[in-house]
Amino acid sequence: MRRIFSFIAAIAVIASVSANTRSPKNEVARNLDIFNALYKALQTSYVDSIDATKSINTAIYSMLANIDPYTEYFPEDDQEEFMSISTGEYGGIGSLITQPLKPDRITPKSPTRVSAPREGSPAARAGLRPGDIFLTIDGDTVTSLLSSKISEKLKGQPGTTVKVTVKRPYVTDSILSFDIVREKININPVPYFGMLTDGKTGYINLETFNEKSAQAVRDALLDLKKQGATSLVLDLRGNGGGILEGAVQIAGLFLPKGTEVVKTRGRGLVNEKTYKTTERPVDTEIPIAVLTDINTASSSEILSGALQDLDRAVVIGQRSFGKGLVQSSRPLPYNGLLKVTIARYYTPSGRCVQAIDYSHRNPDGTVSRVPDSLTNVFHTAAGREVRDGGGITPDIQLELPKLNNFTANLLYTENAPFNFASYYRNNNPEVLPASEWEVTDDIYEQFKSFVTPDSLQKDRICEVLISEFEKASEAEGYLNDDVKATLSTLRSQIKPDLSHDLDINRDIIADEIAKEIMTRYYYDAGRIEQSLRNDPEVAKAMEILSDPARYKAILTPQPSTAVEN
Repeated sequence: MRRIFSFIAAIAVIASVSANTRSPKNEVARNLDIFNALYKALQTSYVDSIDATKSINTAIYSMLANIDPYTEYFPEDDQEEFMSISTGEYGGIGSLITQPLKPDRITPKSPTRVSAPREGSPAARAGLRPGDIFLTIDGDTVTSLLSSKISEKLKGQPGTTVKVTVKRPYVTDSILSFDIVREKININPVPYFGMLTDGKTGYINLETFNEKSAQAVRDALLDLKKQGATSLVLDLRGNGGGILEGAVQIAGLFLPKGTEVVKTRGRGLVNEKTYKTTERPVDTEIPIAVLTDINTASSSEILSGALQDLDRAVVIGQRSFGKGLVQSSRPLPYNGLLKVTIARYYTPSGRCVQAIDYSHRNPDGTVSRVPDSLTNVFHTAAGREVRDGGGITPDIQLELPKLNNFTANLLYTENAPFNFASYYRNNNPEVLPASEWEVTDDIYEQFKSFVTPDSLQKDRICEVLISEFEKASEAEGYLNDDVKATLSTLRSQIKPDLSHDLDINRDIIADEIAKEIMTRYYYDAGRIEQSLRNDPEVAKAMEILSDPARYKAILTPQPSTAVEN
């Protein structure tokens, strides 16, 4: 029963937060009495035994689900991932793992496999490779487990050993075992930085905001300046955020000491807090291009929003995610932890980029994004127009290439480039550096031979629509000989041609193949370096940074509000 009431105590703490922010105290107390009485009645009267932990967790998670996606409860056993995000450290083997969306030709199920060992990690040193399929961990069969459960088994105290048995596709002796000693894994927030092809522009890829991010960016910036960088591309694409202070510290590398970067506001003025830069900057003049996409969120939006509002950088790419909420952790009884939304944040212009108002739900309980027509205009330090609600809108918006059904299926459902990269790695011990390697005609022909035709010819939309039209025509009485002949002609004209489809989509497919193969040899750094060779957003950034007049014009208020493309 001690465990039961620890969870009830957790609910009481959460409710006390609600009492201070939303509901009268007597209403909170009344409902807690009801809940307590109801649970005791179930424990004493229900015909079957009730799992205390499961039932109370269900109550907690259901309550939090109706608030927002970012307010979460972590029991003592589930806090490792939360702590690793903020500290950038965890105990384990140092490998990302993944579970395919569907079965493939290697195995009849969708077992968890190695996605990418981190460079220098115990997993990498032991010899695990992307594509290796987990069979057993410490003697226990794990082929049917979710990736989250396998992750729990792989993590543990540094210094302890975990025995991993895997199946390696495309090799003769495919069953391999490894004794891996766990270590404290440090997540590198800057997996790659370097000079771009123009020899003048430095590039920094920032993957996350943890306690090490600011120092990692500082070190990269200083190194690039020594190499002769006179401008900088800061890549925040795919960066889902992290600790707020990291964004403030990184902004401080480029802004004068004492500059306001962000302001947070909870309920009431007493809960307002202003964050300013506190250290001497590295460079307040170097031209900067910040890259964003739909997965740029939270602290990434604080940083990109501040640099945009202060006219310190040109933002390029796609509109960011739109997370303008701030979370803080609160200890709970029995070593529980509550991550709770405590405030909204506001960039220097005064805007909040939160895209969804979770306090106003639709009648069916769903939530909607703030429509552009209801957003408000704010102004940067120089007077340029920017808007709130819905993320950071880039100064220069670039559309992502649109994938057709065939290509999307090949890349994300069939995982063809990932599987081919594993095959290629097992047959090619060495390759050229990422800056020189490319998908040649010969390699692409190998890929075309590798792809399974049958799986890629299923569920083609045009064929499905013709079949549905044929059925509808028959039901309506229109399926005469002329209609049948027309449908037959259509079918012949859209008959699948795998080789042709692979050829006309080669650029996009080859780019994914190259990134996957470079990951096999040179880890994250190789993948990023390879991707920079054919990156339209990086190319646009170099183009703008190489033209001081154009760069300055973008950061200057214009009489027209037209957006440059």
